[in-house]
Amino acid sequence: MSAPRTPAQIRAVNERYHDAAAAEYDAKWGIDFGAKGLRQVLGKLDKVLGRGPHGPYDSALEIGAGTGYFSLNLMQAGVIRSATCVDISPGMLRALRANAVGLGLEVRTEACDAEALPFPDASFDLVFGHAVLHHLPDLATAFSEFHRVLRPGGTLAFAGEPSRYGDRLAAVPKRAAGAVAPLWRAAMRAGAAESAANGHAGHGVHGLERYVDVHAFAPGDLRTLARNAGFERVRLRGEELLASWFGWANRSLEATADPAEVPWLWRQYAYRGYLVLQQVDRVVLEPRLPPGVFYNLMLSARRV
Repeated sequence: MSAPRTPAQIRAVNERYHDAAAAEYDAKWGIDFGAKGLRQVLGKLDKVLGRGPHGPYDSALEIGAGTGYFSLNLMQAGVIRSATCVDISPGMLRALRANAVGLGLEVRTEACDAEALPFPDASFDLVFGHAVLHHLPDLATAFSEFHRVLRPGGTLAFAGEPSRYGDRLAAVPKRAAGAVAPLWRAAMRAGAAESAANGHAGHGVHGLERYVDVHAFAPGDLRTLARNAGFERVRLRGEELLASWFGWANRSLEATADPAEVPWLWRQYAYRGYLVLQQVDRVVLEPRLPPGVFYNLMLSARRV
């Protein structure tokens, strides 16, 4: 299909893709609602808002909540008392509700656009999201909506947004992985994935993946969006450099292989190596380098 061009086309592709991805999403991205997930989510909150304790927030709204990784973990941690989760994908919200039931948690869900939130003014103490802004076609309107539904004194927090320069840097390990993938599969004794064997990058609904990411940001882009919407105390920082290079190289290799034939030892190496490099990024690089060089950007702001 041709790339979506209008906001309506972008929304339709995102809904279709994420509906199809919902059933396998938690397994694909290692979503966890135990001790590991709590550590990861609270660690990201410390980065975006500054070291805690955070909250408790009486009423929180997650934009693009997916299967509930952030909201449900933050509820378990006592950071959020009441969560409303929105997503353009009904399939993702069905998975979120199932996860909530399994954890014994109650959440409100709404399938809607971030640019037209169905809530009264000043409804929430916290509006947040992870890896969602880059999917939204009309960011100025979305930020205006975030400001509208936040109470005075409320907090805005977004993490996991791709930086423009960091995204270009990440293309280097992806290309390198593509070049060595046949040798890697031979070493792993893994057969080629169906798409690699057929000589194309994807088919069916999963072939839409390349169309759902519509933005990469310079730090100034996010800062301007927040300030133009009326937010103050705007703060930007970057996250992941070495870890993103390592992770994208490994994911690019794995995407070329039959998933059932990727060895367990390789998966352990890839996961543990990623965690080690995350720590190097956090302790050594993130406090010292400008946000734009990192793969992800994090934004926080306040409605005064």
